[in-house]
Amino acid sequence: MKIHTHAAWLALVFLAACGKEAAPPAAVPPAPTFVLKTVAEVAIHPERSAPAAVVGKNEARLSAEVAATIQALPVDVGQTVKQGGVVARLDPRDAELALERAAAAQAQAQARHAQAQAQYARAQTLREKNFYSAEALSLRETELAATAADLRAATAQRETARRALDKHTLRAPFDAVVRGRGGQVGELAAPGTVLLTLVSERELELAAQLQPRDAESLQAAVSPEFETAGGRHALKLLRISPALNRESRSVEVRLIFTGPPPAAGSEGRLVWRDPQAHLPAELLVRRTGRHGAFVVADGKARFHALPQAQEGRPAALDLPAEAQIVTQGRHALQDGQSLQ
Repeated sequence: MKIHTHAAWLALVFLAACGKEAAPPAAVPPAPTFVLKTVAEVAIHPERSAPAAVVGKNEARLSAEVAATIQALPVDVGQTVKQGGVVARLDPRDAELALERAAAAQAQAQARHAQAQAQYARAQTLREKNFYSAEALSLRETELAATAADLRAATAQRETARRALDKHTLRAPFDAVVRGRGGQVGELAAPGTVLLTLVSERELELAAQLQPRDAESLQAAVSPEFETAGGRHALKLLRISPALNRESRSVEVRLIFTGPPPAAGSEGRLVWRDPQAHLPAELLVRRTGRHGAFVVADGKARFHALPQAQEGRPAALDLPAEAQIVTQGRHALQDGQSLQ
């Protein structure tokens, strides 16, 4: 939409009494031309992005629970392993000997308990025939209870030894990819030594750190994507952490892939379109120290300040889609100037 300002030209002024030709009129500057467009026509939705990486929902650092020499590491970095698959073996000989000792102690306790049961049964029979005193029967009963307790303790000790032996074989807790290897065959692994790092092969998520304002923008975005060397992957927002990182003053966001995900550990950028309409940076004007735009109201140009606008960057708009903005001739305008 264009609006022209027309000025009338003065007629030639003739010199009286001398009959000379009139002087040419002074040049009149052309009238400024104003172009108006609606917010819907000029608004843009800038693309935002942030560094992101593909992570597994589960990431486990498998550590040694006992002190033993590393005997074997059947998997290496980058390999996949199924849930329950063996990923590390520690030398089990000391644990096997401990289990044998515990089994022998259990057998001894079981034999003593069986003997005490037989003696108590015999004492009960003799007591019924008055060939055994009540005190002697009570002693046999105490011996039976003591041997039963010893048997339970020996059984528990054997189970402890068996569990210690089981700890010499490490298994994958889920379907995973080996991400790191912290031990080597032949090394002595102390309790707590990280041998392998496993990342879930399934249930992959995208993790990114965003400023709170960007997190709000992402929450309203329609189709965020993960951009990596292999292309773009569609995403769906999973959650935004309510906790603010103390150092970076950012929040962590997690998204899931709506299609086949890239490999765990892939790095790239999370990209999305800001759902908030923005005014292009080249259409901003500055008046009285503020940035904004000229909108048309009742045939007059009104300066509409955009408080969050910054020079050289698109500014978020708080105007209706049908509002008219002066896009051409705006630099010559003043607030309240008539466009008729």
